[in-house]
Amino acid sequence: MLLDDNPAERSQVRKALPMVAVPELPADPSLYARTLLNAGYFEAVTFSEEDRQRGEQYQANAQRAELSAKSRDMDEFLTSLGMTIEFHAFDAVNLGRVAQLINKTNQFNLTTRRYTQSEVETLSRSPDCLTFQIRLRDRFGDNGVIGVVIARKKDATFDIDTWLMSCRVLGRRVEEAIIAELVRHCRLNGVDTLEGSYLPTAKNGMVRDLYKKLGFASAGGTDEQHIWKLDISEYNVPALPFEVIRDSAASA
Repeated sequence: MLLDDNPAERSQVRKALPMVAVPELPADPSLYARTLLNAGYFEAVTFSEEDRQRGEQYQANAQRAELSAKSRDMDEFLTSLGMTIEFHAFDAVNLGRVAQLINKTNQFNLTTRRYTQSEVETLSRSPDCLTFQIRLRDRFGDNGVIGVVIARKKDATFDIDTWLMSCRVLGRRVEEAIIAELVRHCRLNGVDTLEGSYLPTAKNGMVRDLYKKLGFASAGGTDEQHIWKLDISEYNVPALPFEVIRDSAASA
């Protein structure tokens, strides 16, 4: 958004950059704040429980940072956090949060596919889709819903359509826990291959090599879509620093 008191500048930006919001301002500067407020640019589309708890989460992050500084190494730090990772099917309570993450997460997002809340609900009811939300708790508090996975079953393959995570939990081996959960579902459903795609964007370069780091083999693709595959029979689930909790819907 651009706020400018010069009408000529506003007009120029609107023509050159139509994707930028440029509110029209009154002649009286004392009315600028009211005009901006009434335009609704800062209104949230959804407001989840995680949004309400944001202040507490910042305080907990400071406590985690202090513990990390006192730990001898990363393994000791992660173990001392006492983490619990939860895998739950999409539900009515958190559907808005799931849709919010899908539509705003850009960095740790392998495909950056966007879905409306209605589309997310439809996917959650599809017999050919595996959908779960990931929650992370530790001794300092609840991180809330920090990840979303949508995988589509295609014959003997689970194709990871959407995989995104909050960057605030990076470095805690959550990625490995998610793959371990997907592998568990593959084995329960007689699926022998897990497939994932990386669709490059200007912002998601941090996950360019994620599948490779997790043991996937390159399966070709194009410059616009890199495809990776994991042979379930050859995958060994590593020891991870989590207690795992899953509901009945996520256990099937």
